[in-house]
Amino acid sequence: MTDKKLAIVTGAGRGIGREIARTLARDGFFVIVNYAHSSSAADEAVEEIKAEGGEAAAVQCDVSDFKAVEEFASAMIKEYGNVDVLVNNAGVTRDTLLMAMKEEDFDIVINTNLKGTFNTMRHFSRYMLKNKTGARIINISSISGVMGNAGQSNYSASKAGVIGLTKAAAKELGGKNITVNAVAPGYVDTEMTQVLSDKVKESILASVPLKRGGTVEDIANAVSFLASDKASYITGQVIQVNGGMG
Repeated sequence: MTDKKLAIVTGAGRGIGREIARTLARDGFFVIVNYAHSSSAADEAVEEIKAEGGEAAAVQCDVSDFKAVEEFASAMIKEYGNVDVLVNNAGVTRDTLLMAMKEEDFDIVINTNLKGTFNTMRHFSRYMLKNKTGARIINISSISGVMGNAGQSNYSASKAGVIGLTKAAAKELGGKNITVNAVAPGYVDTEMTQVLSDKVKESILASVPLKRGGTVEDIANAVSFLASDKASYITGQVIQVNGGMG
C-alpha cells in the first residue's frame, strides 16, 4: 500500500516510457513500471526513481494479453487500492513496405500498440470509476498515427486507432470524471529511432520547423501536465509534441 496517488506506465523500461515514469515519480506519484518480458531495464528504471527520492515498483505484464491484463489490474487494486493515472506507452514497430509486410508483423504491432491500449483501458477503467477524485488515462500515439508514414502502415494504423479509441473513451468516461487524452510525439531520439540512417534522420529534421528532434523529456512533460490538476478540463484531445511537423 502507499499513501501516494498511483500511476501505471506501460512499457516503461526504456525510452519515452522510462522518462514518463521518472517524471511522474518526481510529481509525487507512486509509479508502477510495467514491462512485458525482460525485467532488467524496468528494474533499472525503478532504481533511478528511488535514487531521486521517488517510489516505484516493476511489474510484469504483456499488455497484448487480455486475460493477463485483467489479472494485472486486479492485482494492482488489491495491492494499492486505487489507480489514479494510466499511461499507455507500450509499443513495438515492425517496419516494412505494405506490399512486403508479413501478416505476423501487422498482427504483432496491432496487438501490442492498439489492442494493448484497449486491454488496459478496458480493465483499469472499471476500477477508476470508483475514484471519488477522478482519474486520468493518457495514451501515447504518434505523428505516424496523425499523418501516416511510408513503411509503417501497421504502426500508423495502430497509432491512428489509439487516437480513435481515446476520443471514444473520453465521451464514455467523462461523466465519471475520468479524462482520456493522447500525446502524439514526432521524431524523438530513442532506441527505436536510433536504427535510422543519418540520411533519413537529416531528412526528418529538415521537415521540423524547430529544426531539432524531440527529447523524451518533451514527451514526459506533456504527460505530466495531462496527469495534473491543471488539465482537469481537458479530455478527448490529441496533444502533438512534434516541433511543428504537419
